[in-house]
Amino acid sequence: MMLWVKAFHIIFVVAWFAGLFYLPRLFVYHAQCEDELGQKRFKVMERKLYRGIMTPSGVLAIGFGLWLVYLTPAWLTAGWIHAKFALVLVLIGYHWYCGKLLIAFRENRNRYSDIFYRWFNEFPVFILVGIVILVVVKPF
Repeated sequence: MMLWVKAFHIIFVVAWFAGLFYLPRLFVYHAQCEDELGQKRFKVMERKLYRGIMTPSGVLAIGFGLWLVYLTPAWLTAGWIHAKFALVLVLIGYHWYCGKLLIAFRENRNRYSDIFYRWFNEFPVFILVGIVILVVVKPF
């Protein structure tokens, strides 16, 4: 059972991160877009990515992760899992903020440039590196 839960956790983490990497990239192009048809197209793409892929994948990744902890309660005494929980909370905040930015674009209230979104797009890379190192190396 443990290996199945772990496999599905990894699958949904990969899907969630794919969305977390791609949505801010769409924001880069959306911020550069000046025609109305392009604006509408980006709004649809962003909404479908956020609601149809990112959010369900994030919920399922967290759910399967918590199931793993339930199956292995000894992890709760290890420092690495607490650090991972902290990074996942940061990631949830990033996901939530992506949703706020999506709403701003939808309502034509975007106030950031494409350069902001290029930098914003890099943030989940650092979280991913941290989480992978914590889970594989277990430094604490």
